[in-house]
Amino acid sequence: MLELLYSISPPAGGLAVGRSSKDFFNFMVKVDKSNQRVQRMFGQIASNYDRMNHLLSMNVDRYWRWRTVRKVSPSGDAPILDICTGTGDLAFAYCRKAGGRVPVFSADFTREMLQIGEKKKRRKSIYQNVRFIEADAQQLPFDDDTFQIVSVSFGLRNISDTDRGLREMARVCQPGGKVAVLEFSKPGWQPFKAFYDFYMNRILPKIGQFFAKNEEEAYSYLPESVSEFPDGQRLVDRMHGNGLINGRYYPLTGGIATLYVAEKPA
Repeated sequence: MLELLYSISPPAGGLAVGRSSKDFFNFMVKVDKSNQRVQRMFGQIASNYDRMNHLLSMNVDRYWRWRTVRKVSPSGDAPILDICTGTGDLAFAYCRKAGGRVPVFSADFTREMLQIGEKKKRRKSIYQNVRFIEADAQQLPFDDDTFQIVSVSFGLRNISDTDRGLREMARVCQPGGKVAVLEFSKPGWQPFKAFYDFYMNRILPKIGQFFAKNEEEAYSYLPESVSEFPDGQRLVDRMHGNGLINGRYYPLTGGIATLYVAEKPA
């Protein structure tokens, strides 16, 4: 059930002239990110997930992960954890960056995604140190202070309780280790912002639903969830509020995505 953000009364000053009742409804409600809905949604699109990511981003998502593993590079032999891993693309990128020498744990609570990840793992021998685990990012089955890097790509936004997810990432990270969050964000400069808004809200959902039909309308959920998720300094502040320090953010591709990096106090 959708969680109301405001009472049923219109916002102060009334509904703006020219805004439709649908706009008002979208203003009133928060995107449903319950565990049950997110699991169903990603389970339904799992078989098309990688193909749609590359198609809808025009393969730029590969570059974003490439930048992430170079900005937050592994060192030493302590393990790495990637949460909300989907089919494991960032986990595999970290495995390659570490030369296959470091254990990489790849956690997600959608079994259909993990099954595809396991198939991808078998394609290259270098991936033998990647281990897929079915786990909820809000209750990770790992000891405190375990991982040199804890990463998430395009998944923090889908966790029903963002702060709880960040606290879990901080908890399992080693003192002095790093937390890396790669996430969609909202570009702020025109005319690129106008093009981005039109593509995200009008074009992407139609393409996504056509190629990856699903009952949960995953590709309408995507722009809705991006629009309400904190980005820039606001997300850095949330990281600082959940046990991390020295947060920085790095906009990518005009601000379509942003890489956030913070540390766990030593």
